[in-house]
Amino acid sequence: MNAIPFKELTPDTFWSAPVFLDESYILLSPETPMTASLINRLAEWEIREVFTEGEQLVLGTEQEAEAEESEDSEAEGRPVTSQTAADKENLDKVSLFYEQFLKYVESVYTRYVTKSDISLKELSDKVKTLCDVILENKRYVLRILGNASATSNYLVNHSVRSTVLAIVLGGHLKLPPHRLIELGVASVLHEIGMVRLPPQLYMADRKLSDQERKSITAHPILGYNILKEKQFPLSICLAALEHHERMSGTGYPRSLTGDKISLYARIIAVSCSYDAVTASRPYKEAREGYAGMVDILKNEGKQYDDVVIKALVYSLSVYPVGSFVLLANSKLGQVIDVNPNNPRYPVVLVLGSKTPDGKETIVQTTETGIRILKPVRREDAEKFLAASAAKD
Repeated sequence: MNAIPFKELTPDTFWSAPVFLDESYILLSPETPMTASLINRLAEWEIREVFTEGEQLVLGTEQEAEAEESEDSEAEGRPVTSQTAADKENLDKVSLFYEQFLKYVESVYTRYVTKSDISLKELSDKVKTLCDVILENKRYVLRILGNASATSNYLVNHSVRSTVLAIVLGGHLKLPPHRLIELGVASVLHEIGMVRLPPQLYMADRKLSDQERKSITAHPILGYNILKEKQFPLSICLAALEHHERMSGTGYPRSLTGDKISLYARIIAVSCSYDAVTASRPYKEAREGYAGMVDILKNEGKQYDDVVIKALVYSLSVYPVGSFVLLANSKLGQVIDVNPNNPRYPVVLVLGSKTPDGKETIVQTTETGIRILKPVRREDAEKFLAASAAKD
């Protein structure tokens, strides 16, 4: 690989292949531009050079002209595209697969509880299929994740949502297929230790007492022991053991710091925490995706791996898929896809708006064209939609 000296790094420069900090640690995915903040971060880390096999590229006049043309179109209020019948069909297929995978994971946990049995091969095969579905249909998977309703079994629902997000993050970090499958298996089972605790702890419909919360902190060790006993790979066992460790050393059970925490655990820490913040529980309302993202970003560099956080932002956008937003043209929209080059400007479905041929309107938000003014609470969005439907 070619070494690129730190002093040669400039904002808005990107490469045609992944950029690495070392032989295995990916800094940037292909065609993701270098930013000033990332350069500052590398300086803080005292990184002297990065590595890539790709060619260096700079945003050129042709790209800028295309962007300006697109922005002019958006500023005039014309849609970038429209939602087609194929989009709906794909969304329905992915939604059905998600529900089937949810039921499968529930059977995995039930089988362990009742028969003390977990099949690594069977689970790996199922996760491989999940990885294929996610990588081929990420935009639809994230829409489902943003809108999925909780099942009665929080443990299963949380495990599946965390797994989907972990695989999305792993894909952004360019993990090879076999490691992506391992990450998925680890994420499905990262809470398996909970089943060794009294159900009233992890199924509680109320806030736990201090003593109960202390009891819950035993689940990573219990999970590690379960997976080790079933002869799962060490990398998967460690993910279960370390997913509550934090970069600053404030986590548990071993107060590990930085890269002493395994990569799978660092990824699952982010996916697990994001889901916990944005999930609804009987004793608390779900935080909106935007608020959940802000919460996670506040702890960047303190609790979570900066590179994984960057993957989260670029995978979900600052306004995560499924979020409702108010647009500058006073229209209500719902985020349905990310902009891989700039997480601040996602793709939005304009609610209640149709193209001349009757299809739903989809726009690419920008800074100067159709832009997002602010996030909107789901509750307020649903009231608005109900009122609009009543008028019709």
